[in-house]
Amino acid sequence: MLGYLINIARDLVLPILKDRTKTLLDRAEHGRRDTYLASSVDLGELERRMRECETDA
Repeated sequence: MLGYLINIARDLVLPILKDRTKTLLDRAEHGRRDTYLASSVDLGELERRMRECETDA
């Protein structure tokens, strides 16, 4: 019985947790990047920051 529960956790629960964690981290990164870009004071700085974000990815 314990082996069955371990297999379920490994095969079903862990992939779901991994996917959800990746989604949450991606959302946090996008939010951080949006805040960084929105704090630009002019169009030139926004373009420079956008290029910087592209090269970091």
